[in-house]
Amino acid sequence: METPVRVVHYLNQFFGGIGAEEHANTPVQVRDGPVGPGRALQQMLGESGSVVATIICGDNYFVEETEAASQTVREALERIQPSVVVSGPAFDAGRYGMACGLISGLATELGIPSVTAMHPDNSGIVVYGKDMIAIPTGVDAAEMQAVLKDVAGLAIRLGRGNELGPADEEGYLPRGYRRIVNRDKSGAERALEMLTAYVHDRPFTTEIPIRAYEAIPAPAPIANIREATIAMVSSGGIVPRSNPDHQVSSRAENYFKYPIEGIDELSVDDWISVHGGFNTVYLNTKDPNYALPLRYARRMEAQGEFKSLYHTCFTTAGTGCAVSVAQRMGAGIAGELRDAGVDAVLMVAT
Repeated sequence: METPVRVVHYLNQFFGGIGAEEHANTPVQVRDGPVGPGRALQQMLGESGSVVATIICGDNYFVEETEAASQTVREALERIQPSVVVSGPAFDAGRYGMACGLISGLATELGIPSVTAMHPDNSGIVVYGKDMIAIPTGVDAAEMQAVLKDVAGLAIRLGRGNELGPADEEGYLPRGYRRIVNRDKSGAERALEMLTAYVHDRPFTTEIPIRAYEAIPAPAPIANIREATIAMVSSGGIVPRSNPDHQVSSRAENYFKYPIEGIDELSVDDWISVHGGFNTVYLNTKDPNYALPLRYARRMEAQGEFKSLYHTCFTTAGTGCAVSVAQRMGAGIAGELRDAGVDAVLMVAT
């Protein structure tokens, strides 16, 4: 019987059982054995692998204190000497995905194979996708068991030093690499078959999938900002305290607009952030103007820094928003503001 592969598993503070956003600044810690989803991973590994340690870190800490977090993780991997590193699954959580990408990079530097799993639109894929083995997921952690089964299968193979085949055969996201292989038909024949299928609206599979994100050129600067009307848009989930339109805390599909004419600043008595991707305690108990800086915009308006503030603000919750949905919402907001003669937008992201 082959020796079980030694697995180190990386989790964020939530899946590591430490807590939610209030613990997102938790530094790196290492625990023996499997934790949280790692127990399910261990079941999937069976006798072929063993989760010997779990590394846990807060989402904020890893992406804000990257150097310190990376050094601690590197030292842990050097000490434990795993056969393979598993991170996540991160699903559509952006900071978690970024941390998983960084973990994969650290493992590669140390000559350790790694595998992770996340949504194809996760920022971790956008930034690190070319350099890591990542199994695609949906946005919902309810599919954790199924994803971990796929992760375990690749972890065992990678931990044993087996070479993986093409992405479409092995089930991981393509990384843009091309290998020389023998085909039954020439490239010209295959290209003509795909073209014929395309022309006749029949399904076909491209041999070179390209996932490109649109590059948005910066607009020209405003010639005279003092004569401009400026609107405020926020992805910080700011809504009236009663949340009259039932804005969701994540994976939003709609934006909403609220009148701010005659209001000098947002107050905690009247406004709240429903955003589910960061700690909103300060916004909701002290000052919501940090997510929609009305107070500061009014001061600039009074000082003549710009002509006027548009009478309506636009808001949504940015966490977990699919790229296609964000494009649709952005086009809708831009269209309304263009028709209203607004010259510029102050976009407050989280």
